[in-house]
Amino acid sequence: MYLDFKFADDRPAYIQVKDYMKRLMTTGALQADQKLPSTRELSVLLRVSRNTVLSAYSDLEDEGYIYAVKGQGHFVVPSVSGVSVQREGKRLDWAPHLNDYARLAEENDLMKHGIRAEKGAISFTSIAPDEKLFDLQNVKRAFLDRMSLEGEVLLNYGYAKGYKPLIDYLLRYMENKGVNIQGKDLLITSGFTEALSLVLSTLNQGHGRILCENPTHHTAIKNFKMHGYDITGVEMEPDGISLTGLARELSKRPYDLAYLVPSYHNPTGIVMSHQKRLEALRLLNEYQIPVIEDGFNEELRYSGSHIAPLVACAGGENNSVIYLGSFSKILFPGLRVGWVLADKTLIHYLESVKRARSIHTSTLDQSLLYQYLYNGNFEKYLKRAKAEYKRKYELAIRCCEEWIPMERLSGDGGLHLFVEFGPDFRTRELLAACSAQGVVFTPGDIFHTDGGGHHTMRLGFSRVSDENIEKGIRIIGETARKLLN
Repeated sequence: MYLDFKFADDRPAYIQVKDYMKRLMTTGALQADQKLPSTRELSVLLRVSRNTVLSAYSDLEDEGYIYAVKGQGHFVVPSVSGVSVQREGKRLDWAPHLNDYARLAEENDLMKHGIRAEKGAISFTSIAPDEKLFDLQNVKRAFLDRMSLEGEVLLNYGYAKGYKPLIDYLLRYMENKGVNIQGKDLLITSGFTEALSLVLSTLNQGHGRILCENPTHHTAIKNFKMHGYDITGVEMEPDGISLTGLARELSKRPYDLAYLVPSYHNPTGIVMSHQKRLEALRLLNEYQIPVIEDGFNEELRYSGSHIAPLVACAGGENNSVIYLGSFSKILFPGLRVGWVLADKTLIHYLESVKRARSIHTSTLDQSLLYQYLYNGNFEKYLKRAKAEYKRKYELAIRCCEEWIPMERLSGDGGLHLFVEFGPDFRTRELLAACSAQGVVFTPGDIFHTDGGGHHTMRLGFSRVSDENIEKGIRIIGETARKLLN
């Protein structure tokens, strides 16, 4: 015993000793009421100073792990042992105790069942921002600025609705996008995924059906399934959702909700035209269907004019659009901050659901983001990031056009491109062949609501070097040609 203690230079020595002794007690290596080595003995055994052991024993006594007997030494408190007294207890089979929500979450978990990239592989699966572009100096400055102003407040409980300065900033931000915020309010969430889950949990599921584009965001599909919705996807056209298809589906059956990604759509990268936005809203409003708008990658426009989000196109009277926003794909995904902008009545209830679930989003994260935005750093960072992503975007397009025997390439901006082959092609077979050569991508079938998309794939380029964009797409193209022959 005591031979397996490993000292680390980067942690206080007495804490390491304390944690080590705790582990011996809770695992049963040290038994109830067993006498511990004296402070001098333990300091020799662990090769630390006696003062270090004295501090460790003092903390262990304060925390209720050991007790002292005057003149005799220190002993293990009987109740701390983690070894079960009941040796013959039966093991519990957890499988029958899991509900459908948990099973669906696990089945649709791409981190567990998705594409596995070997170390050193060229991976086009990610559409996260490139961490090499992160503005660390100004993030540090924003953190210090905010902590110096109200550090003690930020480290305490916050409000379910969100950090007031950030709420006010985002309301102005949305106004600058052309949104009439009269009669609307805003709730801060822990990213897009929580925002979507909160909305789905709050709205009545009268018909159990949701309408969306086909293909669409895989995270959204997963959440719809977990909340018990049947999903109907409407085919896409080069300028967004098919209005004919939308009108057809609306006339067939009733729906509880619609979910749309009008800008830099995931996975196709298509931007819905302004005219289509107006007509889609008119159709959905005619049938009184609430619309969830995913404000995905709206800032990553590389060419063309700005197109107002659906929530702005709806105007002041139409209060049916629920806008979900986040900076995760352009700023720092590690700061789990998103927001919901919607009618005040809905936000009133969403706030209570949020409070019941998670109390509030990290106030520290919210305040750091607010200060970074307030300091004017976002605009500077965005210019630099857009210039880099645009360059990679154009390089990826050139490589696809040169190497890949595709029928269609889409992507009007953002951090990815969407490739379509002939209808008989199978990108899963292509993925297997490319993976053997050290290149992976995301097959398009995971984004489709109807089991289709076997001839499509998404290429995320944001975190791939220029050299690997060229090399990886060339390998994909050459391998695709071999499969076609």
